[in-house]
Amino acid sequence: MQIITFLSLLLFFSVLKTNSHAQEIPRYVKVPAGFLMVLRQGDDVFAELEKLAEKEKVPSANLSGMGFVNVKFGFFNFDTKEYDPKEFKDVELASMSGSLAWKEGKPSLHCHGTVTGKDFTAHGGHMLGATVSTGSVEIIITVNDKRLERVTEQPLGANVLRLE
Repeated sequence: MQIITFLSLLLFFSVLKTNSHAQEIPRYVKVPAGFLMVLRQGDDVFAELEKLAEKEKVPSANLSGMGFVNVKFGFFNFDTKEYDPKEFKDVELASMSGSLAWKEGKPSLHCHGTVTGKDFTAHGGHMLGATVSTGSVEIIITVNDKRLERVTEQPLGANVLRLE
């Protein structure tokens, strides 16, 4: 019983320390073009960008980033209207570019990237998600003055940025 209590307390303080540490370090700062975001190991790149968009009421933005990630790419299959996924672990995000808009009241990201491994082989495509692996990820968020929306267009079956 004492071992279980000790382990429970150890887990509690470990979570408390992790959460308080995560809250102490800012994830982004305001800069003249919009925001500069710096993410650290374990951070979910898309979730942090979505949080920023909601909190700062970003109408739309363009994104550019680099760093170290675990990433899932997808290649859009026009027959199934779904992405065929492929994951890469502990790779360098040589380049990420994308846009932030809105769809049905929620932030909508469209990002592409290129990653490389130790052997300098590059892989890339549509990013379905990414978390920071070792090191960090730096993203510049260039804010636009117009709110942009994405809509699912047919027969394509994919989200498209609407300029109206």
